[in-house]
Amino acid sequence: MRQEQAGERVESDGGPRRGPLALALDAIDALTRLDGWLGALCLASLTAFMIAGMATRILSTFVPWLPPDLPIAWEYSSYLMAATFTFGAAMTLRSGGHIRVRILLSRLSPGARRVVEVLVSLIAVAFCAFFTWALLHFTLTSYALDERSVASDTPVWIPQAVVTFGVLLMSLQFLARAVRALANLPLEAPAFESKDETIRGS
Repeated sequence: MRQEQAGERVESDGGPRRGPLALALDAIDALTRLDGWLGALCLASLTAFMIAGMATRILSTFVPWLPPDLPIAWEYSSYLMAATFTFGAAMTLRSGGHIRVRILLSRLSPGARRVVEVLVSLIAVAFCAFFTWALLHFTLTSYALDERSVASDTPVWIPQAVVTFGVLLMSLQFLARAVRALANLPLEAPAFESKDETIRGS
């Protein structure tokens, strides 16, 4: 025997069963967490490459056989910097870390604020979706032409695909934000407490 309670299905044993909308939002948040951890890993790797490049330059003045620089370090630092920015964007959005000017929003009623949040989020979805499509096209072209970097002979479609994945997750997180605004759910959750959200009408 099932009962509907606050948008959640409740089985006869009393255990709640989350609806498809809540599961979809949770899945996006799970990908966003993964995105954030990958961004942190990219940032740590970027730092390591930069330190290695500087250490090599300093040591080369004392050790003649050491090269004065590491071309691969600078190349991969560029890849990792781009990945760090895109990987961290979705997690920052979900946790409310992006810089926002709230002068207008603070003067609106809660209902009007929700409408503005929905419209702005949908505009951001359109922009990020176009950006994702452009990056995907760019990546597929590089793959088809087998383009490679000069310094390390790395297939450039690999770092391009990483950046594309980050922007795709940003698109999904903006879409989730629009859905949350429509469902009157909290838009930002520093700890990603999505299991505490209640989907009404799903």
